[in-house]
Amino acid sequence: MPVVMISTLTERGAEVTMRALELGAVDFVAKPRIGLVDGIRELATQIVEKIRVAAAARVRKVGGSSEVVSAVHKEVGVAARVLGRVSTEKLIFIGASTGGTEAIREVLTSLPADSPGIAITQHMPPGFTTSFAARLNSICKITVQEAVDGGRLLPGHAYIAPGGKQFWVDRSGANYICVVREGEPVNRHRPSVEVLFRSAARVVGRNAFGIMLTGMGADGAAAMREMKDAGSYNFVQDEDSCIVFGMPREAILQGAADEVLPLTEIAGSLLVRLGASSDRYRV
Repeated sequence: MPVVMISTLTERGAEVTMRALELGAVDFVAKPRIGLVDGIRELATQIVEKIRVAAAARVRKVGGSSEVVSAVHKEVGVAARVLGRVSTEKLIFIGASTGGTEAIREVLTSLPADSPGIAITQHMPPGFTTSFAARLNSICKITVQEAVDGGRLLPGHAYIAPGGKQFWVDRSGANYICVVREGEPVNRHRPSVEVLFRSAARVVGRNAFGIMLTGMGADGAAAMREMKDAGSYNFVQDEDSCIVFGMPREAILQGAADEVLPLTEIAGSLLVRLGASSDRYRV
């Protein structure tokens, strides 16, 4: 049965929600602070929309995630050992929405500690991305944290867009840096995948790798095509492995995909592409 959580905007509530998503919940709605009755009325449209999406979602079996992660680790083990050090010019960009927390986990847990820097936008409200980043950091070889305005994007680190803020990358001299601002919603989202991917096209160009994972709607699809036009290499999750085949479908329709793959094959294919690089790190 598809499950949509209604969670409190507290540290404890966020932790419980992250655990529910791990166990197969499709999505969640943040319980408003202003009072449950009035707040639920204000969020009625959002709740109805998420329930409608959940009803049509592909529900993952409880316990399947750890098995899949283990399988991916075995599949990409050789690639991970021979990745070596690729140029700090390389960056990986990931966008996701409904079902994305677990999809992101499956990709990140398969990457070695010396991976290029990774910038991630997962549609998520304020108060939840801190717990999401901490949970990923506890199980990944790379370091995972919330993006901080002005912070450098370093190899071996993944940076998650803070809930309720826009996140993109820019240059400061020879370095890539995180830009985190309030900003207006884009495609109804804050953070928006469109904002992050557009910066990838503008700033990183052919040194970018794009990954579009499961999610509702079309956020980021047009910008992913901009990335490809600027020279990036893009992976898109296939329909069968998506919880919701919305954003990936739109990216494919935009002509943004270089490879359309099951979730369990994305990390391995990415590592193969990265392993072909012989540039050394410039820190």
